[in-house]
Amino acid sequence: MLDFPNLLPYTSVMRGQKVEKGGGRSPNWTQKSEEREASNYHHDVKIDMDPCVLESMTERMRRGPKLLKKTAGGSSCCIFRIPHSLAEINPKAYRPQIVSIGPYHHGKTKELQMIEEHKWRFLNEFLDRTQSSTGTGLDEYMKEMMKLVPQARDCYSEEIPLSDTEFAKVLLLDGCFVVGLLRKYGEVEEFEDEDPIFLVPWVIPFLMRDLLKLENQIPFFVLKRLFEVSENPDGKKGGIASYSLVRLALEFFNAGMTRPAEVLDGFSDNFDSKHLLDLFRSSFLTGKTREPEQDNPSAKLINSVSKLRAAGIGFQVLPEAESFLEIKFRNGVLGIPKLTIDDFSGAFLQNCVAFEQSHQHCSMYMTTYATFMDCLIDTGKDVSLLRDDKIIDNYFGTDEEVASLFNDMGKDVAFDVESCYLAEQLERVNGYYWNNWHVYWATFRNSYFSSPWSIISVMAASLLLCLTFVQTFFEVYDCCESNHP
Repeated sequence: MLDFPNLLPYTSVMRGQKVEKGGGRSPNWTQKSEEREASNYHHDVKIDMDPCVLESMTERMRRGPKLLKKTAGGSSCCIFRIPHSLAEINPKAYRPQIVSIGPYHHGKTKELQMIEEHKWRFLNEFLDRTQSSTGTGLDEYMKEMMKLVPQARDCYSEEIPLSDTEFAKVLLLDGCFVVGLLRKYGEVEEFEDEDPIFLVPWVIPFLMRDLLKLENQIPFFVLKRLFEVSENPDGKKGGIASYSLVRLALEFFNAGMTRPAEVLDGFSDNFDSKHLLDLFRSSFLTGKTREPEQDNPSAKLINSVSKLRAAGIGFQVLPEAESFLEIKFRNGVLGIPKLTIDDFSGAFLQNCVAFEQSHQHCSMYMTTYATFMDCLIDTGKDVSLLRDDKIIDNYFGTDEEVASLFNDMGKDVAFDVESCYLAEQLERVNGYYWNNWHVYWATFRNSYFSSPWSIISVMAASLLLCLTFVQTFFEVYDCCESNHP
């Protein structure tokens, strides 16, 4: 047999194994070999970088983000793009249908061109009236808007790709349209006999919805400045000066969600708001709806209407409430103000939730209400039960569509149940729900007193039981009497 004394040790070395016996290489040689191999990986390699690449990267770092600006988290930023997760569920609720207000949808789709043409007519009428009363012309208005451009840019979460002059033109054109619309609708200013904006029935309802969409806003201070500059100083009674912009706006949207005049009277022109959506949203935040000063760890989300009813919890409408946000729970009864669900209120609620989810410097009342209704409503059956209690008026569609509206509104929202304004009410509802005595009594009541026929059956059975008891009593009594003569 042939002998290869060095083959096995050499193979072992090649495999990185340590050789202690035989004629192989020494451990020192192996260590030096490994060091030489390692050094090969650390040789300096000369790479020539293209200066244009470095320059473009540096320029990109200096530019900063555009779709969500660095300052979008500040208190001044209040007009946001709708998150894709929300917009894809119901695009019509967030995208303008007939009018664009502000830069986000300016000149984007053909559907918006019809009202765009009327904006120039409104601007012309606006200037004709102010030039005759105050002498203020187009040049003065553009100068006023140019002063507000830097502040207005800070209100948008997205970089506005318009020059200062173009942006000022958008603010003036859209702002004059909104102010003129509110004045004419409020009958402070007359409109032409054949004006289609007011005489074609479907236009005003669409305008109401579009003017309350988050992406379709201009800052309220722009509207207020236009209103002030165009104010007639001689119109102290019955003129423009006797009506505040806030009151005109609330009266305009009041056609969509009606409230008594005395409720609107409580809002002055100094009412603080970011834009029209925030104005109308804030008008529902009454003194009776306040967030707690401290978190409530016992507050948890509640069950659906069907399950709460099964546990003996009743539902009733609160007719005296000033706002649909005022919810109370007393003596096993959950009081909820009446809410009419239609295209207007549905879109309004969805945009309010989107605003509160985007703007960290505002309260979360609408988000809390939407989450509360999402908890109550699982299916169309829950909507039907609330309709029976006169809590919901459904002009939106089927009961299942209303259920989907609130279920979608409650998806992917940031919400802290322990610090919400309904924390105390939720704690009380859950405490009542998990009380076994209430459950037993509710089960008994639903089983034996749910219908007239079941009540009659229970009464008949009770009467039969009483008669049987009386008969047994007299039989025992007769037996005792016979045994004791």
